[in-house]
Amino acid sequence: MMRAKIGTVAGMTAAVVFTAGSLIAFTANAQSPVINGAAPAFTGLTASGETISLSDFEGQRVILEWTNHDCPFVVKHYDGELANMQSMQASSADADTVWISVISSAEGKQGHVSPAKALELSETRNASPAHIVLDESGEIGRLYEAKTTPHMFIIEPDGALAYDGAIDSIPSARVSDIPKAINYVSTGVSTLDAGGAPDPASTKPYGCSVKY
Repeated sequence: MMRAKIGTVAGMTAAVVFTAGSLIAFTANAQSPVINGAAPAFTGLTASGETISLSDFEGQRVILEWTNHDCPFVVKHYDGELANMQSMQASSADADTVWISVISSAEGKQGHVSPAKALELSETRNASPAHIVLDESGEIGRLYEAKTTPHMFIIEPDGALAYDGAIDSIPSARVSDIPKAINYVSTGVSTLDAGGAPDPASTKPYGCSVKY
């Protein structure tokens, strides 16, 4: 791994970390994600070969989804007639919201995929995230303290973190629980659209542990 300083931001040193499968920028001494605080800045390499930064989407809502296609809790939300991740992604695109799926599985661990495989999975599942970021170094995941797949975050157009936690209220891998659960992401977005704040704004995420 090679690190190179790229300057300072608000008195802190920013660095770029180069790894075999990712390009990640982060801020040293960054604070833990805090609701209503500034969402941690990051730069990552997507499955399609683009380098994107959170700052690229200033003025737009951003939803971050930590994912691992082999995790049964992720499969729950992608497979079957009741699967809802694809519909949420499509609704986000219609609302000019940027949905970013993040894969933080390290090389050799469950859920790690090549760029081509990541794109294939998206196509075969009819998923439509705006971007798929390959975070095999785990830098973005650790920056956000992502714990499980799925683990969801909503970032408002002004860059403030509005939601951090589970996708819904029933921590199971059963597809049949989807219609019974409160979808914290969908309800959070609706509340934000109405001028309110997600309630709860922070929940305990459930799923497989992120495979750092």
